[in-house]
Amino acid sequence: MFSLPIAEIPVPDAVLNSFGQGATGAAENIGSTALQLVGNPAILIGGIILVVGAIVIFFFLKKIVINSILGISAWLLLTYVFHVELPFIPSLAISVIFGLAGIGAMLVLRFFGLF
Repeated sequence: MFSLPIAEIPVPDAVLNSFGQGATGAAENIGSTALQLVGNPAILIGGIILVVGAIVIFFFLKKIVINSILGISAWLLLTYVFHVELPFIPSLAISVIFGLAGIGAMLVLRFFGLF
């Protein structure tokens, strides 16, 4: 019998051996799987595709975020500096989603009395 010093719980040696053998077997399986991936060109191509995809998505989202910030800035400028009367929630949502194009469309609609 072997006892753990923290809680002084007796643990049979057979349990420790089975845990040790299980961990060794799992490590061997992981190691053999990793060795199968080494030198595999499909893994290299997949990794390159994922990296390029992440970079493209990052640049696309960066433009969307900048457009939204510009739209909110223009909405704040129109609402609080120039006192253009626009409905609060719809105009704010349109400025966040569509940015400066949404603000421009709202101003054209406001000019014609449709918004």
